[in-house]
Amino acid sequence: MDATLRTSIIDLLVPWAQTIPDSTAVRTPPGPDRVSLSHLRFLGEIEAARDRCRASGLLPGDRTVLIAPSCPEFLIEFLGAHAAGLATVAVNPLSTARELDYILEDSDARRLVAHPAMAEAGRSAAIGRGIDFDTLPLVGNEGPSLRLEEDGVAEFDRVDFDWDDLAALLYTSGTTGKPKGAMLSLGNFIATTDIVKEMTQTSPDDRSATGLPLFHVFGLADMALPALSAGAPLTLFPRWDPQAFVNAMAKDEVSIISGVPTMWMSVLTNADGAATPNLRLVSSGGAAIAGEVLRKVEARFSAPVAEGYGLTETAGLGTFNPLFGTRKVGSVGLPTPGFEVKVIGLEGSPLPAGEVGEVVLRGPAVMLGYWKKPEATAEVLDDEGWFRTGDLGHLDEDGYLFIVDRIKDLIIHGGYNVYPREVEEVLYEIPGVAQASVVGTPDEKYGQQVTAVIALSPGAHLDAEDVERFARENLAAYKIPRIIEFVKELPKGPSGKILKREIVAMYTKSS
Repeated sequence: MDATLRTSIIDLLVPWAQTIPDSTAVRTPPGPDRVSLSHLRFLGEIEAARDRCRASGLLPGDRTVLIAPSCPEFLIEFLGAHAAGLATVAVNPLSTARELDYILEDSDARRLVAHPAMAEAGRSAAIGRGIDFDTLPLVGNEGPSLRLEEDGVAEFDRVDFDWDDLAALLYTSGTTGKPKGAMLSLGNFIATTDIVKEMTQTSPDDRSATGLPLFHVFGLADMALPALSAGAPLTLFPRWDPQAFVNAMAKDEVSIISGVPTMWMSVLTNADGAATPNLRLVSSGGAAIAGEVLRKVEARFSAPVAEGYGLTETAGLGTFNPLFGTRKVGSVGLPTPGFEVKVIGLEGSPLPAGEVGEVVLRGPAVMLGYWKKPEATAEVLDDEGWFRTGDLGHLDEDGYLFIVDRIKDLIIHGGYNVYPREVEEVLYEIPGVAQASVVGTPDEKYGQQVTAVIALSPGAHLDAEDVERFARENLAAYKIPRIIEFVKELPKGPSGKILKREIVAMYTKSS
């Protein structure tokens, strides 16, 4: 089917219900409670989720918030909502009620659905906003299945989307302010799925597995949907366990895995045995992977590690080290199919190979813009479709991209984005905090550690435990500062602005 003729993500799945209806589409990790859904069962559950969305009174174009780990129920609800014409706001299950309240208000969501194991914060936020709250029904190996017609044709009733219709809101942030909702369209998801399948040559003969969070664009758009669209069975891990993951790779004869560097590091140090002869590709992203770690992973699995680069705003695409051809350690690869990459100077002109500047991307997976934020959109997306990443990098003579540093103050902790101002706002609510700055400092395990540097008001008495306790009540776990330092005065520039770079340098040296 021509990409432009697809009017729903469901169109990526239905063909497999006709050709290999009883083959596995998605499953939970091996074990006595394993759930394995065939293509017919998977689409039958999606139909049931679609009907629940319709019964809730939501109309095509409405937003629904989804909170769930990486499990079949997440995909069922996401795709069921899509079939009903809704746009899903997928959020981190670790989010607090306070964080969810902001997303509910900003997205104008009319419904929140949460996995029963992580429903407390969602229920509280939904009640506070006066919107509908539901818990996800847990699926088993028995349940509804899609019914095939007598001629074997699979018919699935779903809403038609236009190419630029909103399909999902994924919240992210740049240098300052609250998280922004990146608007990803049907076209973004279809294009991303096709591009990833082309780059990885995924087919029904493959077996995929991941512990990536599905609320993140990497897990959803770049891993799960391409696997499902290719008819490749997908094993999902709701909780990261490196030994269980390696064991599953062996048992399920997995050929493609995707994850972030901290996952690979944990496999190297915490997983033994279990040969994985079927593995042919390790896809790594979310953060830079150290060259030594990459080499050790390749030696451990006897499979190439292909590192890529992308952002939520580009549906995770941008560049990728080719699976067939030259892969350069330290580089994030060549432009993905359909994408263009430039490195520009301060005046916006392209720079020659080897010169460092801002990385800009253009391609079919670039977002529509930021939800209800036209000014923020205009700052990063021009009339010709070029997206300014805010990252510094350079291209070599062969067109390979190397990321040098981040213009933004964004902290990446174990593959999760942490936005300093959001944490700082919470710290400033603590009585006695006069000044606070949050930065990322180097960490061997997590890439960056969330570090808070605080100056107290005269006469105030606080210690690190007090700060961490307050942060834990108001922030998701990965956002909580693990390094907390107290100083008399934070370094400032002539205008009074806190100099974060000096703080990073200071605590990088001291560490």
